Amino acid sequence: MATATAPAARTAAMTADEFQDWVIRPENRGRWWELDQGRVIEMPPPQAPYGTLCGWIAHLLWSFAVARGRGRVTTNDTGLIVQENPDTVRGVDVMFFDASTPFEKIPVGYEKGRPALVVEVRSPNDRHNPMSLRIAQYLARGVPLVWVVDPDDQSVGIHRPGVELPVVAFDDDELTGFDALPDLRIRVRDLFALPGTPAA
Repeated sequence: MATATAPAARTAAMTADEFQDWVIRPENRGRWWELDQGRVIEMPPPQAPYGTLCGWIAHLLWSFAVARGRGRVTTNDTGLIVQENPDTVRGVDVMFFDASTPFEKIPVGYEKGRPALVVEVRSPNDRHNPMSLRIAQYLARGVPLVWVVDPDDQSVGIHRPGVELPVVAFDDDELTGFDALPDLRIRVRDLFALPGTPAA
């Protein structure tokens, strides 16, 4: 997820519902926004390697959901409400929800449920502190597992509640869903092995 830059659009605190209406105004369309404790911030547009990796990880998780017959995946910076009063809405790269929901019953708006897995992909604009804040907000929200994928060294940082330091996995290390998704198994290298390309 790219690091935010503050626009001059609005300075007053905003709720998640107000933010949802605000971002679809004609002057705000085609731009990327988040809400941080009621404050609107603008995000740089995702770059091609970042978008490719997010799409591929979403595919792998959808394949997992299909194989087990349960689950739902979101991508494309889907909004997740991670804090209320003041409201914070994060655009999450990829989320996996353990329960299945018919498409027509998916509520319109930002996600209010708790994903079993959040995946963030580092972009060239990311800095350590903003990413650390995002991770802390996901864990405080009750998300049991967060993966931070780093394309530069093709690693994955594994973050879990109550674990002070993340575990960093590489290459043939196996990513698991722990108690949240006990049947999930993906090798780190498979996150970067695109179809028809040689392994790195």
